[in-house]
Amino acid sequence: MIYVYIILNPDIEAPIDSFNRWLLERKVVDKGKDPLLPSDCSPELSQSLVHEIMNDIPVKLVKPKFSADARKQLFRYAEAAKKMIESRKASPEGRKVVKWNVEDTFKWLRKRHNASYDDYLERLTHLKRQCEPHLYDAAEDSVKGIVNKVYKISAENAQKIQEKTWELFKEHNIAEGNPLPEPTHPRLTYCYAVQLSIPSPRLPVIERVLENEVAQLRYKTDTLKMNQEHFWKMEQLYGLNCRDDPRFDSFLARVWCLLKRYQSYFGMNQSEGKGNQGALTPSLMECLHRVFGVTFECFASPFNCYFRQYCSAFPDTDGFFGSRGPFLDFFPTSGSFEANPPFSDELMEAMVDHMESLLTETNEPLSFIVFIPDWRDPPTEALIRLESSKFMRKSFVCPPFEHEYRHGFQHLPVAKSEMSSKAVFGTLVIFLQNEAGNKRWTPTPEKIKELVMASKPKDPISTPSPPS
Repeated sequence: MIYVYIILNPDIEAPIDSFNRWLLERKVVDKGKDPLLPSDCSPELSQSLVHEIMNDIPVKLVKPKFSADARKQLFRYAEAAKKMIESRKASPEGRKVVKWNVEDTFKWLRKRHNASYDDYLERLTHLKRQCEPHLYDAAEDSVKGIVNKVYKISAENAQKIQEKTWELFKEHNIAEGNPLPEPTHPRLTYCYAVQLSIPSPRLPVIERVLENEVAQLRYKTDTLKMNQEHFWKMEQLYGLNCRDDPRFDSFLARVWCLLKRYQSYFGMNQSEGKGNQGALTPSLMECLHRVFGVTFECFASPFNCYFRQYCSAFPDTDGFFGSRGPFLDFFPTSGSFEANPPFSDELMEAMVDHMESLLTETNEPLSFIVFIPDWRDPPTEALIRLESSKFMRKSFVCPPFEHEYRHGFQHLPVAKSEMSSKAVFGTLVIFLQNEAGNKRWTPTPEKIKELVMASKPKDPISTPSPPS
């Protein structure tokens, strides 16, 4: 996504995780066949990405710490606004308004060398209010064109991947199977891990090296790493869930594909993506299981799951390790579930819709314990929907710095001291339950107290528990 910002303004860097947020938002509406790249979305234009880019026009703003920083940011904004309105197509009126306000700001800065922190922020707010509508008008067509181009590139590459995949299948005499028929007499069945209906070609040999508590998997010149503890976890999950490979002949190749998929998703830069992979701590998960009968995670991966059964983004790579596929394609009729979704407004809204639909359609005991950021300035649509849901039985907030999350890349070689970190924002915990679920797993004050105590930061950092 960085090239998007270079086109608009060479001084603007792409916000952390902007591409990952785009992938999450697109996959909510995508009907394409590629598990990673969006290719069949309606509408094609991602309004959330357009808004995210527009929010950084003409320059990215952060809350300054001191008066000098506030003065510098006001100057940068004025300078960037002037440069942008002069270099792009804009209406005469818009160009005039922006230039006049910028010049007025420069005059004010020359006269007020020792203005207060609040004065600088007030002046910046006034300048933004005057300039933003005209700057947005000047940039809107370019931004929408770039966002559409990102989608077109994704769709083209998804098509190329599909074509290449079927070329390989034909070489191995593998044909596409027919869709499975709908059951004529639906009945309750045990929830099994995803099983792929099309066999894969013979997988290549992957070399494994264990050294200093790190497992290295090598394919040709490409080496992927994970800590040894999580490597053994993959082996255990594979043994519990994989049915087509009793001798583990394909285990290393499938772990390598798993690592490669998530590396492709989050990128090589480990500063991105870990927020989407952050998980609740083992002590909190143990408490959810013991007190509320939770046995399933609605948003997880083979790397950060606590239970042997969970939903995840990529059934083609994750199914061998226990995934039941994406949560929005999962239709349970009973059970107690934990949901800690990635921080995507669109995904969280779709999650609420899906949970309410599931709770409406069954009389069996069904419960969802949802953990989302307590963002109220302004409140997210998902937060509003959850708190106003007719199935909401109880809610409470874990305050900032009084609870913690597991590192998003806990499967990589990460120091144990960094394995968990305190949350810098409050976390809202909401119980969505039908009547039978509320009767069976009632969130009493005593149980809530246990949950709050289990969420407190621990010292020393606890280690991952094996899947139940």
